[in-house]
Order: sequence, then C-alpha cells, then structure tokens
Amino acid sequence: MGTGNGIRIAAAGLVAFAGSSALALAASSGGLTSGVPGAVPDTAPGEPETLVVGGAAAQPFFVAQLQRRPGPSEPKPGEPEPYVDPLSVEAPPPEAFPSDFLPVPDRWRIVESIGVNEKWWDPYNQNTLKGDRPIWGTQDLFVAASLVSDTVIEPRSTPVPVSIQTGPAGVFGDTDQMLFAQTLIGQLAFIKGDTAFKPQDFEVRLAFAYQYNYVESEEERFLETDPTKGTSRSDDQFGLQEAFIDYHLRNVSDRYDFDSVRVGVQPFSTDFRGFLFQDNQPGIRFFGNRDNNRWQYNLAYFRRLEKDVNSGLVDLDKAPRDDHIFIANLYRQDFPVLGLTSQATIVHNHSDEDSGIRDANGFPARPAEFGLARLRDYDVTYAGLNMDGRLGRFGITASAYYAFGENRDAPVSGEESDIRAFFLAAEPSIDFDWIRLRLSALYASGDDDPFDGEENGFDAIFENPIFAGADTSYWIRQQVPFIGGGFVGLNGRNGLLPNLRHSKEMGSSNFTNPGLTLLGGGADLDITPELRLSFNANYLRFNDTSSLEALRVQGNIDNNIGWDLSTAAIWRPFLNQNVILRLSGAMLLPGDGFKDLYGAEDSDDYYYSVLGNIVLTY
Repeated sequence: MGTGNGIRIAAAGLVAFAGSSALALAASSGGLTSGVPGAVPDTAPGEPETLVVGGAAAQPFFVAQLQRRPGPSEPKPGEPEPYVDPLSVEAPPPEAFPSDFLPVPDRWRIVESIGVNEKWWDPYNQNTLKGDRPIWGTQDLFVAASLVSDTVIEPRSTPVPVSIQTGPAGVFGDTDQMLFAQTLIGQLAFIKGDTAFKPQDFEVRLAFAYQYNYVESEEERFLETDPTKGTSRSDDQFGLQEAFIDYHLRNVSDRYDFDSVRVGVQPFSTDFRGFLFQDNQPGIRFFGNRDNNRWQYNLAYFRRLEKDVNSGLVDLDKAPRDDHIFIANLYRQDFPVLGLTSQATIVHNHSDEDSGIRDANGFPARPAEFGLARLRDYDVTYAGLNMDGRLGRFGITASAYYAFGENRDAPVSGEESDIRAFFLAAEPSIDFDWIRLRLSALYASGDDDPFDGEENGFDAIFENPIFAGADTSYWIRQQVPFIGGGFVGLNGRNGLLPNLRHSKEMGSSNFTNPGLTLLGGGADLDITPELRLSFNANYLRFNDTSSLEALRVQGNIDNNIGWDLSTAAIWRPFLNQNVILRLSGAMLLPGDGFKDLYGAEDSDDYYYSVLGNIVLTY
C-alpha cells in the first residue's frame, strides 16, 4: 500500500510541475489564448493573462482536475472509475512527439550503443556469421556459416574371403580390421529476407567436404586389387556436398503459404526415415505448401553424380551418371488423425549406363562381378505411403513401397525381366518419463526364382535408414563381402537391404536378391540431459535364398542370418549439438544361413563393430 501511495504522490507532483511550467512558459510568450476557440483575455493591459474559456478562468491542469465536479458520465466520489480499454483510445500521431520517434539507421545493432558487442566465435549470442542480424549496410541480407569436424575410429570384424592369388579358393582369412576417418565440412549460405514469420526471398548455399581415411586389414587384396599394396590403405577426397540457389516464387495466402524452386546440388529424402532415397544430388525441385502449411508438396528431378566409394563424397573428377530420378510427393498434416503426418509419393528411376567403371581401389563397380556381369538397363517406379507422428501417447513411423518396372538385362538370366517387389516397415514407440521403448519390424520381398523372368527382390535407389538402431547396428553399419574380397557386398554399408551390389555409392540397383525380415526392439534412456543410452536387439533372416543358391552354386542355404545386438552412449557435455561424443558397440551372432555362406568351421562365434565418433560443430 505504501508503495502505491508513493507512486500516486510522485505522479501528482510531476503533473503539477509540468502543468505550472507549461502555463508559465505559455504566459511569458503571450500564447495562452492563441488557437483556443471562445477564449478571450480577462486581464487589463500589462497584467498577466488569465485564460477564459466559456466565461470561466482557466487554471493549471492539476488544479482543474482537483476542483472538477462529477458530470453525468463521471463516477461519484467513492465509486470506482469505469474501465477504459486502452486499445480503444486513439493514439496521438507521431508528429505530436517528434522527439520520441528518432530514426535508427540499423535497428539490429542498436544494442552496441550500450556495450553489447558480438563475438564472431560465439554462436549463442548475436552473431552476424550465424544469421542473427544482416550484413553491414543491408536490412534483409543474412549470412550463415558453419564448420563441422567429424572424427570416426572404428575397429570391426567381417568375413574376409581369401583371394586366389594369396590362398586357396573358399577359404576365409583373419576378420579383424581398423578404420580411421576424419571429415571436415564447411558451409556458407547467403539468405535474403526476414524469415521470422515468412519464407525467405532467396538463398545461395555452398558446402564442401574433405575426408582423410585410413584402413588396416589382416589379408592382402581385401582392400585393393593389387596384392603388392599390402594390408593397409590411406585415401583422401575433396567433394561438393551442396551448391544450390533457392528462389521464392510467390506467396499464395496471407499466412505465407508459398511456392519456391531450388536448383543445384541439394539434400533430399523421399520419406521420413531414408528407406528409398536420401542423398545430395544435382537437380531441380519445386516445393511449397497450402492451407496454413497443412499441405506440402515436392516435384523434383535429380541426376546422380559419381561418388568415391571410400569416403562417400562426390567425385568431382567424374562425369554425372546416366541415372535419373523423378519424384512427386504430397504431405498432409493431422491426417488421418490429429498428430499424424501422412505422405504419398511416386518415384521413378531410369538407369541406362553404357560404360563400365572401376572404383578407386581397382574393383569393378559397374558392372559388378555378379551373375553375368552385365551393365543394368532398367526403369522402375516406386509407389509409396509413409506416415510419421503420434497416436495418443504412442509414436509411430511407417512406410510401404511397391516397386514395378522392367529390367532389360537381368543379372542372372540375362533376359528381360519384370520387376515386382514390395517393402514394409514400422517402428512404434512409447515414452515413460525418461525412457522410450521401441519396436521395429521390416519386410523386404525376396526373389524366389532368378530365372523366371520376374525379379521380386526389393532394392532402393540410395538408402540411408534411421531405423532399428541405425548405424549403431552391426548389420546396418558394416558391409559383409559376398563374392571375393571387396567385389560385391551381401548388404550395403549404412544400409538395410541384402541387395548384392558393389556399393550404394557406385553400384546399380539389383532386384535379384534374397530380401529381408527384421524384427527387433530397443530402448532409449535419457539418464541426464547430457547423457543418453540406447539398446537394440534385432533378429534377421532372408526371405528367400534362391538367388544366393544360384549365385553360389550351393544348395540348401538357410534363411537365418542371426541376431544383431548393439548399445550406444551419446554424451552432449554442453547440452547442445556443438559437441557430441558417441561410443557404440555391436555384435552379430551368426545364424545357420550366415554360417552356410561363410562356412561353419570358418565362421567366428560372433562379429563385432565398435564406433567412436566425435562431432564438433560451429
């Protein structure tokens, strides 16, 4: 109460001082009566003027307020004053208070006048390099720069077939290997437009990467075709990751629904988890939204660039591949229920590569040493339905694809074949405070007869799945050799499908494969805000081993691949994404089918993968 009274008294004194000073100033200048309708002087010449309005002498404002009698619309003494909505009171024009509206040449940097200055190395306070405020001399042109260091140390073991030059056929050698890779990624973007509440006008983005990698193995000719190169290999690669222009075509509503176009090397994913195509490739993409962002669409075309098999980076020395991808998809938020986003997509892949190529290690990449070793000429269309979101307290991700088309050079029969294959995957989850429990299920169809004129094994264009433990999993992380050291993989590195191709970077899709069933479960435990532990257990099996038996000229290969067990710890010491340390370990416990392929007596009791990863981001 005392504080409130003090405020009132102080306010009254301020008004009295202001009122009397204003009146004195006006009287001394002889301007009290000027411009006041009905005002006449009420003083003799030479005496101070007293303002008379309607016959009453004007008094200082605060005195008039004290002596004013309540009128018909005014409250009587003791009654509360009626509420007046401040928004209903018309504000005076800026011209009435010119000193209160001073022009500011750069409103973004006004804080510097009180000593708050930016530090270019600090990404968490105002920083011009991070797009927090525009470039000097502009009002809506921003720059965003970033630098990422990604360090990988990876001891591992896989089956290693011994080549004919160094040992008898059919014998498997020492399984242990060691990988070190250091990658630096630099990115720079120029953005025009204030994007706080509307789309940018345009963006120009460049990103380059450099990687040095070193691998050791215990067997010659496993890493390179030349046995004189020994059992280790070092390599480095400079690649272009992004180089595109994004231009805002138009707004189509007062809520800034829009249409835009992006041209150049750009990232794109056909679904929520990277099952079919997730890559950075050159192309043109039209995209936008409608109905307050409830509808979103993409229309895109990409032509694949050649990639280095050791680093996964774009090989700038090679010409683009004759491999073309056409994509159309449509997203709908809160459909069919609130909290769930659904997507329908059509993807067409046309591949017509007419010249062979070897990878950086000397191994044939296209055509791969597989079947008749012919280049593949195919057209395949994928029709897909995907969803991601929540059903009540349950999280859910699901994908379904049907692939159909034509392969004009089947890899085993050499004849024209029809492609008919499908893929299903789902991962539901539920949260209990700091614990998330997950289930994973996947089915990719397999080819039941490589000679029947129809290919039923599902294969992707360029998969990069975030599913069932992702690259923590042994099966997803490691490429297991199938025929000869390094020629063809049973599966792909950072991939799920047993697609029997050289690599996803340089190889062609192959629909003559055994398919896969995966059933698994896992848990994510947020021990502290800085530390997360994850656990995964997946059971793997081939759906049909007919293609494996035909290629290996071996009967009765079992379907059971085995169990994939993994665990991972992720530590963010500063509670942000700028420093991430990850340590994971996985093992594959071989089943009968795996032992049939690699020999029960030669197969290890288990194969392992350890991944140490440090990511530093500015």
